[in-house]
Amino acid sequence: MTDPATSPATSPASAPASSNLWAAKPWWCQPWSIVLTGIIIMGGSWLLFQTLWLTLPVIGAIALWWWYFLWVVPRFYAAQATEQTTE
Repeated sequence: MTDPATSPATSPASAPASSNLWAAKPWWCQPWSIVLTGIIIMGGSWLLFQTLWLTLPVIGAIALWWWYFLWVVPRFYAAQATEQTTE
């Protein structure tokens, strides 16, 4: 008997490629949850430390996180999906 998780009919290679990264992600990995989490962490840093020299590095790390996961990764995913559909 074959394992349904590894059968060719359900393998990721045979599934149609979608250029929408967010359709494949759970609710906790959606853009709104990423932004909300970042805002909560930045606000919490300010409320906890109330010093700019500790909060600014947190803001910088969150901005880098947002840039990577909300800008770079979706564009890379869309490019990969487009490349896969043209093959």
